[in-house]
Amino acid sequence: MDLDERKFKILQAIIDDYITTAMPVGSRTISRKEGMGLSSATIRNEMSDLEELGYLASPHTSAGRVPSWRAYRLYVDQILRVSALPSSEYSLLRKIFSSRMGQMEDVLSSATQALSAMTDYTSVMIAPQIRSIARIQLVPLTDTTALMVTVTDEGVHKDSVIPYPAGVTPDHLYAISNLLTERLAGKRVSEYPKVMQELGKEMSGQRELFTRLMDSLQKQMEPDAHSVHVAGAARMLSHPEYSDLKKARSLLSTLETQEKLAKLLLRRSGVEFSVAIGPELSEEGMQDCSLVTVSYRVGTGVGTMGIIGPTRMHYGRVISVLEAMKNVMNEALIPPGNRKEGGTRKEEKHEGQ
Repeated sequence: MDLDERKFKILQAIIDDYITTAMPVGSRTISRKEGMGLSSATIRNEMSDLEELGYLASPHTSAGRVPSWRAYRLYVDQILRVSALPSSEYSLLRKIFSSRMGQMEDVLSSATQALSAMTDYTSVMIAPQIRSIARIQLVPLTDTTALMVTVTDEGVHKDSVIPYPAGVTPDHLYAISNLLTERLAGKRVSEYPKVMQELGKEMSGQRELFTRLMDSLQKQMEPDAHSVHVAGAARMLSHPEYSDLKKARSLLSTLETQEKLAKLLLRRSGVEFSVAIGPELSEEGMQDCSLVTVSYRVGTGVGTMGIIGPTRMHYGRVISVLEAMKNVMNEALIPPGNRKEGGTRKEEKHEGQ
């Protein structure tokens, strides 16, 4: 059954009120809203219909109603109107990142902190997934170990320590670094198996070292769960939904498990905007949460950032903050070779300008 205009109007008023107060909403409260123009009795009847349709629920301790996850889905898909972030806040975001241009880890850390502070929810972010390599360098540490440093076209640095056989000199490592860079630079990940097969033939006399190099490179190219940045997990405890200790512990346990967060974000990688509400999130402890994500690009790489909050979150505010952050991130993480002198791209027009 489709909702008529009156039901839409009442449901929107209930959701808006509940998002603000976190208190069950009664018909009298809605009847007093400016522009509603309906009696309390009429609204009460409509609320009963909305409950039967699965859009409202009645807590045992109150005569009022609260929105269901189905109501929030309808709200996000058909009712919500998102305004641009005020220009003052957008300018503040740009200022935060102006001194961190191109420094990947610093930018990601600052971004998660800013997202959490601006929304009062938990923010999560994962670095762009590697699409191609810019250079590889082998730095000798001891007579039998070296640091393998891989730099991607997106400006991401990956490193790992690898052992190598006795007799391999620093000059050998330097030559191998040049060979790997020459053959792999600019190639897409999908092309690597063929290139590695050819390299294996050229390095047939150093099979043990080649195998260790390729194993290390393959691990570096895989999505890294430990590269997930999280900020503001404790902020969730300030929301009344998590006054229950058992529920709070379950949620915090999930937020502390980076592998689970990485899966949540990678599942939405490349999707411009995604909103998952309540049971649409299958992870334990997140049935009463919503996750809003947005993808951002660095060169050919795609990263994902998101906000985790109660289903009662301020969706419009969250989406506008994420949109602004995406634009600022795209500026702050421009690969060095693509950056133009004289500044970044022109700032988009925002509310208040």
